[in-house]
Amino acid sequence: MKLNERLKIIIIKELNLEDVMPQDIEDDAPLFGDGLGLDSLDAVELVVQVHRHFGVEIKDMDEGRVAFQSINALSQFIEERMAT
Repeated sequence: MKLNERLKIIIIKELNLEDVMPQDIEDDAPLFGDGLGLDSLDAVELVVQVHRHFGVEIKDMDEGRVAFQSINALSQFIEERMAT
């Protein structure tokens, strides 16, 4: 399974997004605000889930802002951290 698909499934399951399917989440769509509509509480949970599933730590708001731009951005962030 591609990382993007895995991330979508984790987001839907762990954030309890009802009536959302992986194919409903566009890879380049914003995760917060007008995109998927996640909020700050979701961001905290997403930090926990990224660490739990991938062993990648998002250390501060600046890293989170970069990582949580979209599914593609989060995937790239995880791949870069896992490679080091």
